[in-house]
Amino acid sequence: MQQNLKAVLRLRELILEAELAPGERLSEPALVERLGVSRTPIRSALARLEHEGLVETLPGGGYRVSVFCEQDAFDAIELRGTVEGLAARMAAESRPCEADLAALRDCLDTLDEVVRRRQPGIDDFHDYLLANERFHAMVAGLAGSEVLNRSLERIVALPFASPSAFVMVQAQLPESHEILFIAQHQHRCLLDAIAAGEGGRAEEIAREHARIAKQNLQVVLDNRKALGKVPGLRLIQRAEER
Repeated sequence: MQQNLKAVLRLRELILEAELAPGERLSEPALVERLGVSRTPIRSALARLEHEGLVETLPGGGYRVSVFCEQDAFDAIELRGTVEGLAARMAAESRPCEADLAALRDCLDTLDEVVRRRQPGIDDFHDYLLANERFHAMVAGLAGSEVLNRSLERIVALPFASPSAFVMVQAQLPESHEILFIAQHQHRCLLDAIAAGEGGRAEEIAREHARIAKQNLQVVLDNRKALGKVPGLRLIQRAEER
């Protein structure tokens, strides 16, 4: 099991950091030598990453690194918004207890501390990233559906679809940093809707909130120097690059 996990983590890292190029055919013997594990963990890792969408099978057998177009990325974000919207509606309709709501408020208080600072640093945004991931995970957890959570886990495995995919870019790009204020306002509105048991409103807010990632993606794609700041963004080919 340890060798399988090592192979998955290292191979995912090689792809997301563009050490394996988009469209590159993956050779099992070469990966065995590079990762220092046997073929069985390599095959398990390739199957896992195919499930995540980072590699794809070739017609004649074997795998290659996936290549995404801009629309693929936008569609993945939209799909996340749809599933997170459903999770938010179910969370609101479940009428969570005060302890659960207090935990959500604690996350948002942490996020507020970063957003309100005039010049937050990288360490501040690391704290934001952790609190943001925790907030989204708790909302999904309150839905009480293992099926929904498994679906969401698969969607956010795509690097540009994650709720926190662009946090570190927002620390450095002024136009992206401004979007944080809108995102945090949406977080507060979402919590209010869940606390009030307003399922329909919670769903709409969560779906609109995911679209913030679309704006950030466009900012990053228009700023080529920022591509390296978002793991996996080099897997996306723009129309003019084809």
